Amino acid sequence: MTDPRFNPNCRLEDQGISGLGNVYYNLLEPALIEAAVQRAEGKLGLGGTFLVSTGVHTGRSPKDKHVVRTPSVENTIWWENNRPMEPEAFDRLHADMLEHMKGKDYFVQDLYGGADPALRLDVRVVTELAWHGLFIRHLLRRPEAAELASFVPEFTIINCPSFKADPARHGCRSETVIALNFDKKLILIGNTAYAGENKKSVFTLLNYILPEKGVMPMHCSANHAIGNPEDAAVFFGLSGTGKTTLSADPSRILIGDDEHGWSDHGIFNFEGGCYAKTINLSAEAEPEIYATCFKFGTVVENMVYDPDTLELDFEDNSLTDNMRCAYPLEQISNASETSLGGMPKNVIMLTCDAYGVLPPIARLTPAQAMYHFLSGFTSKTPGTEVGVVEPTPTFSTCFGAPFMPRRPEVYGKLLQEKIAATGAHCWLVNTGWTGGAFGTGKRMPIKATRALLTAALDGSLNDVQFRKDPNFGFEVPVSVPGVEDKLLDPRQTWADPAAYDAQAKKLIGMFSDNFAQYADKIDDDVKAAAIG
Repeated sequence: MTDPRFNPNCRLEDQGISGLGNVYYNLLEPALIEAAVQRAEGKLGLGGTFLVSTGVHTGRSPKDKHVVRTPSVENTIWWENNRPMEPEAFDRLHADMLEHMKGKDYFVQDLYGGADPALRLDVRVVTELAWHGLFIRHLLRRPEAAELASFVPEFTIINCPSFKADPARHGCRSETVIALNFDKKLILIGNTAYAGENKKSVFTLLNYILPEKGVMPMHCSANHAIGNPEDAAVFFGLSGTGKTTLSADPSRILIGDDEHGWSDHGIFNFEGGCYAKTINLSAEAEPEIYATCFKFGTVVENMVYDPDTLELDFEDNSLTDNMRCAYPLEQISNASETSLGGMPKNVIMLTCDAYGVLPPIARLTPAQAMYHFLSGFTSKTPGTEVGVVEPTPTFSTCFGAPFMPRRPEVYGKLLQEKIAATGAHCWLVNTGWTGGAFGTGKRMPIKATRALLTAALDGSLNDVQFRKDPNFGFEVPVSVPGVEDKLLDPRQTWADPAAYDAQAKKLIGMFSDNFAQYADKIDDDVKAAAIG
């Protein structure tokens, strides 16, 4: 059985994939949900959502991600960060996976990665699970029906959760595998039902392809002023820093919450939807995102729910802290219709400092911005992972190391050039702790963070008095309307200033030790901006 919404000259058989059962091309959301329910892949939830558990894998498996080492990419891949796989091993993996797939039904979605038509990537996603088709249909961009008649994929993803890899035969680490072959334009995913692997595989592709076109790929959210797409802002940040929450500002238009490109024409969203964390989500704090958990088609992933009433429990993390919902952008009332924006006027780097050292906001020079971009600092707090008993520093270069196939300096240089060309203002925003470290201090008040961001985005923050921070060298506002002056000087918020000084010295040492890896690969102005 086939669906008519596809290019008849581009069947799976034309790609060497044969012997399957039924193949369903480009089913729409109702049909995908119906298939997922019939196949017992999950449960129909309130409002027509789809409730699903991903089993053992409730998050990405970065240690099982491999790049095939071929001559064309040998000298451009950051091998210290990307596990290699030999071409012969990939070929065996590919053949064994295709053999495993025979006789089974599969779902095909032909989609775009990127809102800019001149720069988008045409991607075919072949999934064993119907709900994976629904998920990726939300998260990538959906062609018009007429466009599908001539759609030819540049890259194909085959996702087969029931397939287990053989490390000895396939040259991988475990039975779980994510293997990217840039020469064959093919990605193979096996033994994980976590849907996020699909979208992050496309992000990795774009992170490799776009720099050669002078486009900066970014792990960031983005928004712009109402009625003025040219007044755009990007928000870099790792998980838990507030990237999704702070960009979803009702007074601005949301371009996207996770992945964007910065070209010579402005910024554009890679995706067509959002993949939001739902742990402790509330209607009061984040009403728009909360509401999506009850809208038709939303994929609700790894959330505990009442088996009789189907009511969701936003506080029960017994399955995972990484519970999520996936939904199309149009479910957010202030989302951009085009997913495009102008050149960013403001670049915000979000960090969650559990040490209570960094100020709530700081103004960065371009060199300091590159330093903090390459550092990618945040911190894990006790309880987030087994064995974490005190704040643990996390330095994820470019705020997205797991998705960076090229060396960090490539992305850092691109960002530096974009900032220099546009004169964008750069800010470091700490959404972590104040008045002490985790366990002693308290979380930065969200009201204060929003007030500071509003002042930064409307330009009024540039008009206040600044002081130079003695520890980090960046500029910190002395007084901002609507924000307590004491909060702007973290040392004053500590009961014991000497204890703050000791904690600051410790954090500076962490920054310095991490940045040593870039010392011989960066410009002198960035070296001068280095801490420690």
